[in-house]
Amino acid sequence: MRAGVLTISDKASRGERVDTSGAAIAELLASIDATVDRSDVVADEAPQISDTLRSWADADDLDVIITTGGTGLGPRDVTPEATAAVIERPVPGLGELMRAKGVQHTPMAALSRGVAGVRGRCLIVNLPGSERGVRENLSAVIDLLPHAVELLRGRVGDHVASSQPPS
Repeated sequence: MRAGVLTISDKASRGERVDTSGAAIAELLASIDATVDRSDVVADEAPQISDTLRSWADADDLDVIITTGGTGLGPRDVTPEATAAVIERPVPGLGELMRAKGVQHTPMAALSRGVAGVRGRCLIVNLPGSERGVRENLSAVIDLLPHAVELLRGRVGDHVASSQPPS
C-alpha cells in the first residue's frame, strides 16, 4: 500500500512547530506494511489543501492519503471542507468510527469534523492535528485500510464472515 501524509498546520508550515503527528501516521502505517511515498506540510488554506489532495490522488500512485490537522471548530480549521471539495464518494463510516472510538478517551472527540472519501482509486482520511488524536483515530480504522484499498483496486473477494446466519 502506497500512502501520502499531509500535515495541515499554519505553525508547522512556517517552521514554528515540529510536526509529530505526521511522523505518528507514518509509524502506524508501517505496522500494516504501507509505505509513505509522499509527505508535505501546508498551511490551513483550503485551496492549498485541495490542490495537494487533488494532485496526489490524480497522480494515481497513492492508495491512501492521510491528513492531520484542521478538523476542529477553529476559524482556520478548513480541512474537511477542502477534502469534501475533492472527493467523489464519501465514506462516512470511517469518520463515524473514529469519533465513536475517540469519545471513549475524551468527550472532545465529538467535536472533530474529519471526513473520509474516495477520489479515483485513492482513499483520503482526515485525522486531528495532535499526535494523541492521530494515534487514537488512525488506530480505530487502520485495520480497515488494506481491505478498502483492495476494493478500490477492483479486487473484490470474500468479505469477513458475519456472525449472522444467512437468511
